Amino acid sequence: SSDVCSSDLYRAATQEFLAEARAVPAEQLDRTPPEGWSARQIIHHMADSETQSYSRIRRLLAEPSPTIQGYDEEAWAHCSTLGYTELPVEVSLRVFEAVREASAGLIDRMTPADLEKSGTHTERGTITIAHWLDMYTRHPREHAQQLNHALHGKF
Repeated sequence: SSDVCSSDLYRAATQEFLAEARAVPAEQLDRTPPEGWSARQIIHHMADSETQSYSRIRRLLAEPSPTIQGYDEEAWAHCSTLGYTELPVEVSLRVFEAVREASAGLIDRMTPADLEKSGTHTERGTITIAHWLDMYTRHPREHAQQLNHALHGKF
């Protein structure tokens, strides 16, 4: 149920990020703090992060003790073929929204026992579904704040 598994908080985090991302004027997408990513880079990162998340929760639910592969976020952000610095953000926003909504539906169906299911993350060690839920509820909120800083920060 959503009470047990916090799908309301997860959905609120989705909406918080989308609201911040959609508030960035086109001419501000590439404003970059001295240390950090531009709004464009953050939005593309979130689409890629959430597709990883989408896969991870399904593996944790369906497979016994899966290996969850980490990835180098900075390498992805700087891979020119992935286009973090120049591609339009609209597709990435739609990807983010779609995979978050699909995963929210899974959260609605999870039981308390599901929260204890676990796998091994290649960089973080043991990860439970409860940990996954906490991490991916916080992640969009953290990046919403980062977007706000990229847009309004004094630098």
